[in-house]
Amino acid sequence: MATIRPMRPADLLKISSTNLDHLTETYNIGFYLEYLTKWPDLCRVIEGHDGKIEGYSKVEASPFPPPVTPYSPDTNPDPNYLPWHGHITALTIAPSARRLGHATRLSEALEQSADANNAWFVDLFVRASNEIAKELYRKMGYSVYRCVVDYYNDGEDALDMRKPLSRDKNKKHVRENGENFKVRPEDVW
Repeated sequence: MATIRPMRPADLLKISSTNLDHLTETYNIGFYLEYLTKWPDLCRVIEGHDGKIEGYSKVEASPFPPPVTPYSPDTNPDPNYLPWHGHITALTIAPSARRLGHATRLSEALEQSADANNAWFVDLFVRASNEIAKELYRKMGYSVYRCVVDYYNDGEDALDMRKPLSRDKNKKHVRENGENFKVRPEDVW
């Protein structure tokens, strides 16, 4: 049985086998290491019984203070401001370990961590063409908040999908028909 555990620096040398499809965004080791040192409790791997890394996820949090303090979704003057939240920067599963529930388990573990840290929501970006991932996240309670036009290097749009957490009781950080709300990459951090 596979186990979710905190990511360790040495794991960064073992994750390349999980990045074998064209829909997985990959980054250099320095990128992952920076996040691992900033938010070690929000970086996880799924380790198989054989010790191989079968999947990983990395989360980040809001880097900027609110435009109005204290922050409230009702008085926020900037529609693109991101309040305290969890952001799934990378979540991928090795092709040999797919369809085992690993992505759901990793997401749920990160949602629980963000919720325990009083975040408003968890969000992630997914390629507009990635129907499998969009359906997976919808089943887990995520919805499209907005479309980021030309987000990826190849010009494809990203969908910013969000799942409200317990702090957002009135669901002020999600919206209906988010696919129709278009923003540019410079409008998001």
